[in-house]
Amino acid sequence: MLNDRKRKILQIIIEDYIETAEPVGSRTIARKHNLGLSPATIRNEMSDLELLGYLEQPHTSAGRVPSAQAYRLYVDSMVDSMKEEPGVLTENDMALINSWYKERIRNMDDIFKSTAKILSRMTQNVSLVLANKKSTARFKYLKFLPLSDTQAIMCIVTDDGAMDNGLIDIPAGMSSAELDYLSGKMSNLLEGRRLTEITGDLLQEVYSAVSEDEVMLASLKKAISNIAAKNSEQKVFLGGAKQLLNQPEFQDVSRVKNLLGILEEEKVVKDILNAGDGSGLKVTIGSENKFTGIKDCSMVQATYRLNGQIVGTMAVLGPTRMEYRKVIAVMNYLHKYLETILKDPK
Repeated sequence: MLNDRKRKILQIIIEDYIETAEPVGSRTIARKHNLGLSPATIRNEMSDLELLGYLEQPHTSAGRVPSAQAYRLYVDSMVDSMKEEPGVLTENDMALINSWYKERIRNMDDIFKSTAKILSRMTQNVSLVLANKKSTARFKYLKFLPLSDTQAIMCIVTDDGAMDNGLIDIPAGMSSAELDYLSGKMSNLLEGRRLTEITGDLLQEVYSAVSEDEVMLASLKKAISNIAAKNSEQKVFLGGAKQLLNQPEFQDVSRVKNLLGILEEEKVVKDILNAGDGSGLKVTIGSENKFTGIKDCSMVQATYRLNGQIVGTMAVLGPTRMEYRKVIAVMNYLHKYLETILKDPK
């Protein structure tokens, strides 16, 4: 166990290093912080912290930097304290987030895309957002647009403002008025259902109430099934990949290329975000990350829900020298904000 003095010195070193990205020395601590301790005393405490595995000495520098073990202690202590006193963003930060969403949201994809962008902008790190679209998309209405005597384009609009389409076969000579009548009747019967709930049996029951053409029915089943499958896929949104270049830790071009290569692989990003247990906020530091390419990074990850269902996951990926307090405060605020706008994306 660390005594109070060692804890205080370790906290100072971590926070100074997060701010400056420069190794921290005993003279710097004595000069900047009123601890009532001499540089020699601080240096002895730092030596003990190094022996205990909390500090490391980079190259021949006289200063020290925090280890992954130190960041873990720091983050765990911070998370516990934030349960009592949650981190609060400035009014300017909250106003920026609010205006960012209001200016950009037109449909559900815009919500997730905006979340990725504002999260990276606020934290100065890479953001990753995984959307479970199937949790929210509900059928609103459909329209048929005649393409030829035997084919039409079916357009389906969902309650989040998104639109999908598919090509269907229609009875030869079917008029636009008949197509409009059919689309109106089907829309009334299907409105409010999740796309994944519109099964072949349900579609046959609804369709049979207004038409008896088996060729068109089979074509409708296939088209709607394809659209439902497309809308049930998880979708990844990234933000701030260029932010990596601003971090001293990523001045090594090969290191940046490796990380950017991982971020370009959508399946890998999905695996990374799905590796969490969905139980709320989670911080993984350095080698705690299961994926080789990010073992020298930290990731703060959180799931967000709507009506008890996981709608998606958002995460911030960056160097272990991450401004954890700011990142966690931003994610907590976004979590509450998303709960509101996901209920009514309009």
